[in-house]
Amino acid sequence: MDHGPTQSPAVFDVLVVGAGPAGLMAAEQAAQAGMRVAVAEAMPSPARKFLMAGKSGLNLTKAEKPEAFLQYFDAISSLKPILSEFGPDEVIGFAEGLGQEVFTGSTGRVFPTRMKASPLLRAWLARLDALGVVLLRRHRWVGPLTPHTQHLFETPKGKVPLTAGALILALGGASWARLGSDGTWQRAVTAAGLPIAPMQASNVGMQRAWSAHMQPFFGQPVKNVELTVAGQRSRGEFVITQSGVEGGAIYALGRMLRQTPLVQIDFAPQLSVQVLRAMISNRKPKDSLGNFLRKSVKLDATKRALLFELTRPMPRDTEGLVTAIKAARLTLAGSRPIDEAISTAGGLSWEALTAELMLKDIPGVFCAGEMLDWDAPTGGYLITACLATGRWAGRAAADYLSAKALS
Repeated sequence: MDHGPTQSPAVFDVLVVGAGPAGLMAAEQAAQAGMRVAVAEAMPSPARKFLMAGKSGLNLTKAEKPEAFLQYFDAISSLKPILSEFGPDEVIGFAEGLGQEVFTGSTGRVFPTRMKASPLLRAWLARLDALGVVLLRRHRWVGPLTPHTQHLFETPKGKVPLTAGALILALGGASWARLGSDGTWQRAVTAAGLPIAPMQASNVGMQRAWSAHMQPFFGQPVKNVELTVAGQRSRGEFVITQSGVEGGAIYALGRMLRQTPLVQIDFAPQLSVQVLRAMISNRKPKDSLGNFLRKSVKLDATKRALLFELTRPMPRDTEGLVTAIKAARLTLAGSRPIDEAISTAGGLSWEALTAELMLKDIPGVFCAGEMLDWDAPTGGYLITACLATGRWAGRAAADYLSAKALS
């Protein structure tokens, strides 16, 4: 499957740029349709960001009904037909087809039983090799983005032109540049006059300056809380960091956090306001506030520290305490840098694409994956959409070439 610059054939039916999940899926679909396919990857090895995501347990998808699953995306109308054909059930079938057993956690998240990305990737690359897909490592696409069938790549041995009937761009977003997802493709796309929504950090930590009181709790999780931002809610946990906060409950509200810096925290979502009010009213006079919060409200040391950090001075009256516990205000100061983000919002506008993910102004060029303008939280949504759009583009490119051959 692997070829160097001087070994690679000069002509392919389909040339895929980017060897992440979207690009590999596009290559597989085109190859299964009988096309001669090559995947060009700028890095020395494929799917580096995918492998990094799998180090802490590869969350492939989320076991949810289609309508519930779609609600986590911000480009629902564009993604709905794509995810309707390849959603959570299909992702599970895809993994199992590669010999990777999966399990569904208590929150609906689906993981390989081995909890790693590398076994799945090895099996996938072997299957692509059997299909005749050529992997061109250290091939960085430099454009230009034109209707021409010849495409230029920078390699360790100089610039190499490759010819293909269809080009599929699966170049990722603009986060984790060290793994290959650096967003440099935007220059070629902009030069071609195509619209791009500005890239923004998504699924990323948010900044907050803490007092010295919080230093012992850096790296500690704040579990079982409900966050609210501009009416949108997220229940789960997040982590206190030296620079602010990060984690699933924060990421789920990313779109709203880019618009407003204020988060409301319910430290005891398991207790209604009425029950909590009664507990506070019946608190024993000799019971200290800290002891009451620990024993009665069940706030651990990290929760108590954060509550006291956000509420100064701590109220002593019943209604004030209820508000502090159920609606503490956490003000943030923007997101961490984009290169620290798990993913990015923004990208190539859907207006530039046909329903088949082909560029309207440049026939024969298709796009897929995170470089498109969509956003979703972590939890299996990102990988699923990358796989689904890659599959869609790969099939569309093969159909395009087949129709062209018949015309």
